[in-house]
This record gives sequence, C-alpha cells and structure tokens, in this order.
Amino acid sequence: MKVGVFDSGVGGLTVARSLQQSGCFSELLYYGDTARVPYGNKDKNTVTRYALEAVEFFNGTDVDCLVVACNTVSVTALAAMQQQSNKRVYGVLEPGVLALQQLEGIDKDARILIIATRSTINSGAYQQRIQALGFNCVDAIATPLFVPIVEETLFDGPILRETMHHYFSELAKPDVVLLGCTHFPLIAQQISDYFDGAKTIHSGEAMVAWLKQELGLTNHFSQTPIQLLASENVEALQRTATHWGLKN
Repeated sequence: MKVGVFDSGVGGLTVARSLQQSGCFSELLYYGDTARVPYGNKDKNTVTRYALEAVEFFNGTDVDCLVVACNTVSVTALAAMQQQSNKRVYGVLEPGVLALQQLEGIDKDARILIIATRSTINSGAYQQRIQALGFNCVDAIATPLFVPIVEETLFDGPILRETMHHYFSELAKPDVVLLGCTHFPLIAQQISDYFDGAKTIHSGEAMVAWLKQELGLTNHFSQTPIQLLASENVEALQRTATHWGLKN
C-alpha cells in the first residue's frame, strides 16, 4: 500500500516517520505546504481551501489513501477533503482519541491535557470527543511557541524549559498529555518530564495503530521509501526529514 501524507509544513514528518518505521507500507508520498505554513493561525475557510488544493494534487497521484498529518486540517477540513478525494482520507483526530481510550492504567477520572495550535484548540474537536467518552477532567491550551522552537531544533535547554513554564506553571499535573500538533512529539519526553512522567499521545504512533486496526495491516515491508514534495523550498524539507530520522 502506497500512502500519501499531507501536512501544512514540516511537522507532519513525525507522522511520516512513524508510518515509515511501522513496516506496513510499500511507499510514502509526502507533501508539505511550506509556502503557506503555519495553518494554525488561519481561519477555517482558508484552511479548507488549502486542504482542497492538496486533495486535487493527491487525486492525480497513485497513492492508495491519504493521511492528513496536520491536526488543524484534521479538525477543520477533513469532511470536505473526504468529499472531494478519490482516495480514502484519514485524519489524526480519531486515532488520537482511540489511543487515549486504549492507554493502560487510565480511567475516566484521569486528568487529560490537550496541547495544540490555537485553531485546533478553538475548534473544540478533541475536547468534545474526549468529554463524550466520559473523561471528567479535560484541559486544553494553545501552545504555539513550541512550533518555532521545534523547527529551530531546540529540543532541550533553557528556551524550551522557560516556554513550558510559561504555558504549564499554573496547570494541575495531568496524567496524559495529548500532543495535538505534529511538531510536539519531538519534545514529548521533555513535556512528560516536566509533568513528572505524564503519559503522552503521539499522532504518528496513534495513526499507525489505528490504520492497522482499520485496514488489517501487518508489518511486512523491510523498507519504506519516501518521496518528499513541498510547495516551497523542498531542499529545506528534505534536510529536516533527514535530521528527524526519515530514510529515502
């Protein structure tokens, strides 16, 4: 199975890396809209327009299905993409919520923290799904500064620590942190450590588990090559992919 991966920029490479490492796919085709990133501060109509342009691109390729790595797109434009696509289209919202349900040792009284871009948080999509499952303590905050910090590869150190303190210092300690932005898995360990070992949910890992369940996939590919495309500066995307552990 050949899978397309769409993201607003480089963040979706964390999802692509999980797909590549799973051994479940024959090939990946990644497209990042690097010319118009970030999507997280744009309105719904703009995000939907960009997402449908991506659908038009992938409709002309030979991928078997399309994974929308971007949380912002997944919570605002997924239904529109599914209507316009000639492929199956999967977003990261449902896999993330399912991963929460399947965490061992977590009951409905657990404190859940959702961190994401402003538009993802403002949509209320994660909060509504999680609360509908009966979780009683759900906090959600926008943490947009983490995006440029990750893109500057500041995965540890004083800038990251001060930014975590800025966002988290007044929060009650969560049991689970749902990482609602594809950049955040690269600082997942630091976030977990800040909260004394809180569990984290990573969109890429959740997507792999969900696709295995949904499509009955097995791990039988020893290598999964990836083709990287971008709306601007594909060389920078390729450098980031190499730095983040993807293999062509």
